[in-house]
Amino acid sequence: MRAELFEDGGERARDAAFFRSAEFQRAEQVTHSLVVADRFAAGLLVRDVPGADGLADASSAYGYPGAVVPFTPEPLDPRHVDWSGSGLVSVFLRDRIGGEPCLEGGTLRSEVQLVDPRAEIEIRSTHARHIRRNERLGYTTSESDDVEAFGSLYRETMTRTDAAPRYFFGDDYLGQVLEAPSARLLITQAPDGRAAAGAIVVESDGFLHYFLGGTADGMLEHSPFKSTIAAMIDLARERELPLNLGGGLTPGDALEHFKRGFANDTAPFYTHELVCDPAAYDRLSAGREAGGFFPLYRADVQGG
Repeated sequence: MRAELFEDGGERARDAAFFRSAEFQRAEQVTHSLVVADRFAAGLLVRDVPGADGLADASSAYGYPGAVVPFTPEPLDPRHVDWSGSGLVSVFLRDRIGGEPCLEGGTLRSEVQLVDPRAEIEIRSTHARHIRRNERLGYTTSESDDVEAFGSLYRETMTRTDAAPRYFFGDDYLGQVLEAPSARLLITQAPDGRAAAGAIVVESDGFLHYFLGGTADGMLEHSPFKSTIAAMIDLARERELPLNLGGGLTPGDALEHFKRGFANDTAPFYTHELVCDPAAYDRLSAGREAGGFFPLYRADVQGG
């Protein structure tokens, strides 16, 4: 089987799930669809390889997009595909959470933390205590359309955590994401009415996913984001869907520990690293030490 690349804005790789929706593809500026016959179609962001005239590579959109995979007895084995037809050096593809993977194999990147309302939920005692305290103080969480307020507290959080430039999404991006029918914005308001914390949650592939969130500067004292998560769990119960809180920046870090305090299950998150032009990949990667970053030749490029 031979792969083909189409400059169609990801149209061939769309379906009803949020992470493969037209709205999310537009927000992420997906440029192409990578297609293998009637077995596989993935939306990609194709970009030039720095310092290599005429060469390009690609990655999937942020989150858990996987690919459009019509029903087949088993996932496609990437070793049986001629990826050279794409004209790309390499492809980095993030798989979906839950269900069959879009390709066989893959790299286990993390275990995401789940809150499944169909099973008993035991929130860590400190988290539960802070949520009850915030209720007594007058913190409230509700759906909102105030993209500007959320954008401000989200970017303040990215600044505090020294996030890579890739994650400083502007209000235009956030607004496009929230145009998707399955996307919702939750805002936790302080007793004085200020936006204290918030999150965008989306439905995709049988899960409610925590997508983006944060807490405003000067509002950290009462940990209002814990109240936002409590509202996400309530929404998961209402929708009868497991809530995916994601993982940490690295396995076992403080962020993962925080999320474990709400979770009652986990799920694996896989990525797929496709080398489409082995000769070009080896030439571009020459002299670099092998590591977990893919593609290796972009390992020193921020947000690569």
